[in-house]
Amino acid sequence: MRIDDPLARIGHISLADTGVTAILAPHEAGMVAAVDVRGGGPGTRETDLLEPHNTVERVHAIMLCGGSAFGLAAADGAMAELERRGWGFPVFGEDMPGPRVPIVPAAVIFDLVVGDPAHRPTAADGAAAITAAFDGGTGATGSVGAGCGATAGVLRGGFGQATVSTMSTDGYTVEAYVVANPVGMVVDKHTGLLYGDGAKPAVDLERFNALERPTPKLNTTIGVIATNAPLTKPQLKRVAMTGHDGIARAIRPAHSPLDGDTLFAVSTAQPGAQPVSDVEAFGRIGEAGAQAVQAAIVDAVVNATGDFGITAWRDIARA
Repeated sequence: MRIDDPLARIGHISLADTGVTAILAPHEAGMVAAVDVRGGGPGTRETDLLEPHNTVERVHAIMLCGGSAFGLAAADGAMAELERRGWGFPVFGEDMPGPRVPIVPAAVIFDLVVGDPAHRPTAADGAAAITAAFDGGTGATGSVGAGCGATAGVLRGGFGQATVSTMSTDGYTVEAYVVANPVGMVVDKHTGLLYGDGAKPAVDLERFNALERPTPKLNTTIGVIATNAPLTKPQLKRVAMTGHDGIARAIRPAHSPLDGDTLFAVSTAQPGAQPVSDVEAFGRIGEAGAQAVQAAIVDAVVNATGDFGITAWRDIARA
């Protein structure tokens, strides 16, 4: 699902069998952020910093990376590019001269069994993804960025995005940017329908059930939930937690010992905005996040292209 004017800026670097995706703050002040890690095999960077009891509240970008743990190097390049542009946490205070440290959390997927296992994102790729985001980014989904080497069970995974609005009286928008690379299946082997969207065409069951899974079964679904609602770190932690419901709706099983499922949640509201205090409105933001994650996973799968001997959903979907 294309988002014409995303809340955060998105930059992709696609390297055929792997890649990196930068989720860049819309302004230099950064985004209030939190994270929830549910998978048994996560690969992450700077996630402890995002716990509600820790000091720094805002991040300047979040990197979603292929390349397994090697791909975390992309965040080094992202930091360097942001520092070059003058973005970062002011160590001595906003009005004092001194160094600025860009805050760039990251999460990775395992894609080393797709293509060349020695091919993984570098610091230079991370810097290029940040530059692409500053330059306006792209609304592309499917086999792009960190989704280039993604698989979803026996099918191709990818990068997807979706947007959901809360009640008109709230006036908030919630978006999800997800790299779908799960161990679990996205298609029901009995009906051929996508778990996340039963209205989409069913796949040819004979062809689907004959597909073989890439080995080993080491995967992960990672992503970012963004909202324009002004939220605190503890509130965003709850949004990230609720967002995992979207993973569980679209993927079965989810959060396995072999997944590293990780969801960040960010608020793109300007500093100084009064946080949402209405509990029911806040609850609607969380549910919208789960719906957006579910839809983004579907978006990733239906727009992925078959390659590296792995079949895409579109290749076996019935018209």
